[in-house]
Amino acid sequence: MTTSVTTPLTRTDRRVSARVRILLWLLLVMAVALAAVAMTTRSILLRDVDHRISQLLTQETREFANFVDQGVDPADGARFTEPRRLLQVFLQRQYSDPDEELLGLTEGTGPAPDVLRQPRDIAEDIALYRDRDALARIFAADARSGTLERPQGEVRWAKVPISPAGTAPRGAFVVAFHADHEQAIAAEAFRTQLAISGVALLMTTGIGWVVAGRILAPVRIVRQTAAQLTEQDLTRRIPVQGRDDIALLAETFNAMLDRLERAFAAQRQFVDDAGHELRTPITIVRGHLELMGDDPAEQAETIRLVTEELDRMSRIVEDLLLLAKAERPDFVAPEPVQLGELTADVFVKARALGEREWVLDGVTDREAELDPQRITQAMVQLAQNAVQHTVPGQRIRIGSREVEARVELYVADSGVGVPPDDAGVIFERFRRGTARRGTRTSGGAGLGLSIVKAIAESHRGRVELRPTEGGGATFVLVLEEEDE
Repeated sequence: MTTSVTTPLTRTDRRVSARVRILLWLLLVMAVALAAVAMTTRSILLRDVDHRISQLLTQETREFANFVDQGVDPADGARFTEPRRLLQVFLQRQYSDPDEELLGLTEGTGPAPDVLRQPRDIAEDIALYRDRDALARIFAADARSGTLERPQGEVRWAKVPISPAGTAPRGAFVVAFHADHEQAIAAEAFRTQLAISGVALLMTTGIGWVVAGRILAPVRIVRQTAAQLTEQDLTRRIPVQGRDDIALLAETFNAMLDRLERAFAAQRQFVDDAGHELRTPITIVRGHLELMGDDPAEQAETIRLVTEELDRMSRIVEDLLLLAKAERPDFVAPEPVQLGELTADVFVKARALGEREWVLDGVTDREAELDPQRITQAMVQLAQNAVQHTVPGQRIRIGSREVEARVELYVADSGVGVPPDDAGVIFERFRRGTARRGTRTSGGAGLGLSIVKAIAESHRGRVELRPTEGGGATFVLVLEEEDE
């Protein structure tokens, strides 16, 4: 039995870059515009040629008509009686344009009329006076003007018929204009404009390619940076130049990378912290369960120990989740809050934490934009920390105050204080310092002050450790006022 192997088809990426698309659209628009301009110019030039020819024909025929009405024979001073003599005298006095023929036609003995013309140079191959058939058609036509299509080119003509009295032969004055030369000039101007347009398109292609490349360079950097980003390396940033939309795009992308880096860092920190801190209680629980015997008392003690460790694990997970959530923009929901009322509420809640000498210290009536739930959580955590490091009867003060352009909420205890070596590490996760400040032990994981720090920073503030007069420690939430 033969097994056939099917090779998957590879999809060819036929996407066109933004640079090429911009250039193609630019060239298309310019080509259409230049073609429209060239065609319009050609139409205008040809119309001007037709208009000039029409004016010339009208002028020549009007001059001849005036001469018929007013002219006299210079030989005897009398009016003309014969068309031939009239045409001879008029043609001798006229000067025609290079592409113009002035002809006099009179009835002859044959079908073609006799021709009178000016003795001037004109190409014999296009001269109308040599084309007797064409002259016969013009002479016999009822129309006073028209266009004659000949193999030698187009001829525009106009005539003034002469009908003498008596038996004198009929005649006609004919103005013929060879339009090919004028039309060729217009065509040459059209071709020249097309050539210039082609050069302009080529220059536009080069300039547009360079300009589009410079404008879209940050976009390419964004694409390359995005392609090189990995979960392990989110440190790359795009250099921002200028103040245009592309620079704004780069700034927005960099801000997004900052958020991603913080989110991944928080995720890695959460995993590392959870793995580090949960390993010990899991080991304890497993060890006790593995060694648990059949004695009911031993089983009860094991269950108690396991339950305590599970409770501690639950608190650790909740604290870690809270710290992870602190990186999100919706972690706090600021609103206008009266600090005096908030301080009093915190004081009432903190009094239930332990038998201490609770004192509501200074209270400010200042209004501030903050999240009352998160600030209350941080202050209660500081109060709990103070209870754990003091003994019954020692004083704990809670208060708020206004200092220049910021507000401060504080919890001060009268314990032994914080050793200088511990002051720099107590706000880190799972760090409790090298020595405990009080006499009580705690089952905490060392995340309380980290949570306080995260809440303060989410309010664009900070938490500070300050010495307490007479001994002890003062933890202060410093909240900067947002500029108007």
